[in-house]
Amino acid sequence: MQKLTNKEEEIMHILWQLEKAFVKDVLAEIKEDKPHYNTLSTIIRHLEEKGYVAYNAYGKTHQYYPIVSKEDYKAKFMNTAIAHYFNNSYKNMVSFFAKEEKISVDELKEIIALIEKKK
Repeated sequence: MQKLTNKEEEIMHILWQLEKAFVKDVLAEIKEDKPHYNTLSTIIRHLEEKGYVAYNAYGKTHQYYPIVSKEDYKAKFMNTAIAHYFNNSYKNMVSFFAKEEKISVDELKEIIALIEKKK
């Protein structure tokens, strides 16, 4: 599974949300920095080439749908990020967010409760 560019990832989030969409439907969902229709069509074709989306053809029009789930993508790239930035340590990752004040004590308690519940 190849890493996506920021724009490709943005488009995938839209496709995951819509489940099936024509290029015009995806374009309608983009709020900022709207690409030209042809540019967006090219990005979606790249997603197809990378194995992230497939399509149903209706004449010359294609309706695209994701074939990689959001959960599979998230798991793959979260594991990669943890490996590259936190030396494969979830403790280092949580410590980073605690130091940056991006996670509260209550959230940490919830995480501990989830871990203890799994045991």
